[in-house]
Amino acid sequence: MNTNRTLWAAFALLPLALAQTPPAPVTITLDQATQMALAHNHNLLAARTTVQQSEAQEITANLRPNPTLFTDWEYLPLVHPEGGILNYLADSTEGDLGMSYLFERGKKRQHRLQAAKDATAVMRSQVADNERGLTFEVAQLFINVQLAQSTLDLAQQDLKSFEKTVDISEKLFKAGGSSENDFLKIKLQLLQFQQDVEQAELAKTQALSDLRQLLGYESVPADYDVTGAFDYQPLPLTLAELQAKAIENRPDLRAAVQGVTAAGSQLALAKANGKVDVTGSANYSHVNGLSAATFSVSFPLPIFDRNQGEIARTRYAITQAQEQQVAARGQVMTDVRDAYEAVESNDRVARYFRSGYLDVSQKNRDISEYAYRRGAASLLDFLDAERSYRATQLAWRQTIAAYLTALEQLRQAVGTRSLP
Repeated sequence: MNTNRTLWAAFALLPLALAQTPPAPVTITLDQATQMALAHNHNLLAARTTVQQSEAQEITANLRPNPTLFTDWEYLPLVHPEGGILNYLADSTEGDLGMSYLFERGKKRQHRLQAAKDATAVMRSQVADNERGLTFEVAQLFINVQLAQSTLDLAQQDLKSFEKTVDISEKLFKAGGSSENDFLKIKLQLLQFQQDVEQAELAKTQALSDLRQLLGYESVPADYDVTGAFDYQPLPLTLAELQAKAIENRPDLRAAVQGVTAAGSQLALAKANGKVDVTGSANYSHVNGLSAATFSVSFPLPIFDRNQGEIARTRYAITQAQEQQVAARGQVMTDVRDAYEAVESNDRVARYFRSGYLDVSQKNRDISEYAYRRGAASLLDFLDAERSYRATQLAWRQTIAAYLTALEQLRQAVGTRSLP
């Protein structure tokens, strides 16, 4: 009976225990961070409204002119006329009621709409280019967080290992196996490792904060973290394939190509605006008891203004857009080549480290530490090996970060995260 009560009490307290369990910290991958930034980054969301604004301008461009309604009633009496007010209004006043409408010629509305649609297409490509830039910024900051975490792990490992060395040195000093001066030098060196840990923790905190701003400050909690491989991953790449893929994918080049089309639409619109529009009107008049209808047509004489200046300007604008397209294509090729060379350079440096330098620094440090702890090596030799190992490990982590960043720069230059 007591056992059953204990079980019931345990089940009753289970929801309370679960409610008090702190939730697991949120961790995100690079792909998740990219999607979050594309969905929640406020600068990008603001840029996307320019497409909606341009689409609204398409509505305006496709509108027809409004008809004009006019009316008047003249010669109304200020005093009561002889013979009665109704007779006077019917026989002695004049009233007009009419409507006019502007008939656009040259297919102006169609050209306005096409020009607006072409402008919207350019705007969409420009927003896509903003997304390309944001994706690279997210990846760059994500790698900074990973580098900070890797550096922090190294600093903590070094600190823990060196604390053991300090303990051993203290025992040697107390046993008369080393001088007080050597012990104090070892103890002072501990400060450097403690500083390394503090600086690495600060670097990671700041990197996470900067990344959070790009992701959308409200989209992730303050205690979030990142997860993903932080390692050297060689990729077989060819410059020609990358440049060909960039020509197909780069949104800024696509915007430049669409800019030439948009400039052509503006020229067609300028020519259409040079066509003379016709205004037709119909009017009903009642004058002194008589009713009459009037129809009229009016149009300006294109003697002076035939929109020559705007036509000439849009022709030059086409030339400008064509030159910008050529420049954009050249910029794409240059960006890809620069990024490719950066990847190749960082790849060679990474191979240098992996060819044996990492193992050499590790063995040198381990041998020096082993020998020092047994009195077979001097303090200066041990500290020099420790500094060399630390510098090599930090350089290796920075090389990985530089290589991964160069890959992301190459992805941005090509315009896609999928490389050949």
